[in-house]
Amino acid sequence: MSRIGRQPIPVPDNVEVSIDGREVRVKGPNGEVAGTMPERIATSHEQGEIRVARPSDSAQDRALHGLARTLVANMVHGVTEGYEKRLEIEGVGYRAEAAGAKINLSLGFSHPIEYDVPDGVEVATPQPTQIVVKGADKQKVGQVAAELRAFRPAEPYKGKGIKYEGEHIRRKAGKTAV
Repeated sequence: MSRIGRQPIPVPDNVEVSIDGREVRVKGPNGEVAGTMPERIATSHEQGEIRVARPSDSAQDRALHGLARTLVANMVHGVTEGYEKRLEIEGVGYRAEAAGAKINLSLGFSHPIEYDVPDGVEVATPQPTQIVVKGADKQKVGQVAAELRAFRPAEPYKGKGIKYEGEHIRRKAGKTAV
């Protein structure tokens, strides 16, 4: 049985937390993140830490207890250190270029792809074959990375496409001449 929900979440000095009913807002050096807690879960902020409590020991309340605690901990981590996902592009002529709040992708199609980056997320291209997605909201960072990868996921025959850094693509043998 998990006891994650019972652990208090330490709040650094440079982070402000405001709890208004079910709405939790966390503001820090990397930005501001807000979230809504599940209906039956109570959240309190006292003495430099956040505590999450559940009303009963029912299976649903136990599951939501751990979830709510992890969501708030991710908010605090996001506004202090931030989250980052790295993508790699493989393929001849495949490249990416960040331009302000947009990223231009050349992925072997007859047209370039222009992706609008949502607010709260930064996209950088240190090299034409690398994309770095950063932000304070873990869910937004993961969603943007997944949407960019979905334009051309790495295929199993030559490995061409977009993949997460460190992701292993299982390769298949091609056709063999008889």
